[in-house]
Amino acid sequence: MDQVGVVAVVVVAYGLVSRLLERTPLTVPLAFTAAGMAAGGLGLVEQDLTGGPVLTLLELTLVVVLFSDAARIDLGAVRRTGGTVPLRLLGVGMPLTIGLGVLAAAVLLGGLEVWEGAIIAAVLAPTDAALGQAVVSSRLVPVRIRQAVNVESGLNDGLSVPFLTLFVALAVEEAGEALDWVAFATQQIGLGVLTGVVVGLAGGTALEVADRRGWVNAPFRQLTVVALAVLAWAGADAVGGNGFIAAFVAGLATGAVIQDSGEDLLEFTEDEGQLLTAVVFFVFGVAATGFLAAVSPAVVVYAALSLTVLRMLPVAVALVGSGLRPTTVLLLGWFGPRGLASIILALVVAEQAPDLPHLDVVMAAMALTVLASTVLHGATARPLVQRYGRFLDTLPSDAPELAAAAELPVRGTMSDPVSGPEEGRDGDG
Repeated sequence: MDQVGVVAVVVVAYGLVSRLLERTPLTVPLAFTAAGMAAGGLGLVEQDLTGGPVLTLLELTLVVVLFSDAARIDLGAVRRTGGTVPLRLLGVGMPLTIGLGVLAAAVLLGGLEVWEGAIIAAVLAPTDAALGQAVVSSRLVPVRIRQAVNVESGLNDGLSVPFLTLFVALAVEEAGEALDWVAFATQQIGLGVLTGVVVGLAGGTALEVADRRGWVNAPFRQLTVVALAVLAWAGADAVGGNGFIAAFVAGLATGAVIQDSGEDLLEFTEDEGQLLTAVVFFVFGVAATGFLAAVSPAVVVYAALSLTVLRMLPVAVALVGSGLRPTTVLLLGWFGPRGLASIILALVVAEQAPDLPHLDVVMAAMALTVLASTVLHGATARPLVQRYGRFLDTLPSDAPELAAAAELPVRGTMSDPVSGPEEGRDGDG
């Protein structure tokens, strides 16, 4: 049986018992990661996944995710209703997380070049709310808090790409070519942004005009939105820009022109997106079998810090003065799972910079952190949400946690939300 057949068998096997597994700690990412590790360990699939059609599929998955995450988030609504929390997490927390990640790599992983440590920090900066789905879907969590997690996860993957682009350019710089990285990074980021703006505004406007005149049917409206994401990616690559940055910026631009573009894309990718995400984690499981061979005690410590101190301390600093209770700050600090974006960005680094002196350590740090996150965040999401719901019952009605906030679409619903009698909490303001 070929590799596609193995993936199909795993999808069928999980599908047959998927409802039974909905309320267990065995989430889709965890199940498919474990299946991938087993398949890779048994030699059923090839472990070298850093190039070829597999990587192209993973890149396309990230392109659609970056575009849809950006398009579905109405930044104006976020700012108007309780948007200070996600903006603090993105504007203060994320840069601090990257900075502390670089520092921790320099201390713990002393053999790495400083820019290799920076690559690890940038790869592990994006969060994946789908790994802690209960937090963003449960009515036990007030809308302001779950949307903070949702918005942060939706935007930080795209915001991390310019950092990563710069760090990779610096890491592969050769002696005597001090200005080359400046030109390369400027070209990648600048042309990526420009391509994204042009494709998003022009394509989004054209689609909006055609739709208003009744020229577009529903299926092709959704397909056109998806095609805009791919067009931005391919167009940026053609002119020498970064395709991931272009897809993210195109999503922001399209969302500004077509207010429901994110919902269209989410509707189109609800089932397809779950399948693609499952495949990404299966591929990760296969590749992790090889990546983990370079794990050392220092890498283990770094992974543990990445999921705790390097995430939670910046979140706490970012939320100083927000009025949120320490319990809420801890919840937001803990639920920064690392998943799909970290996996794909690391594989892209392996393709673009295969001669990094310590690429094996970079990949090992990513693999161990994502693997630990898949297990820990998947297992703790539901029980911690239930405990947090009980904590909220003790708060006064004017607590900052209960303030009104914009309800935005959520990507990647992979399980039924935790529900309960607290459903009326969303209306509190």
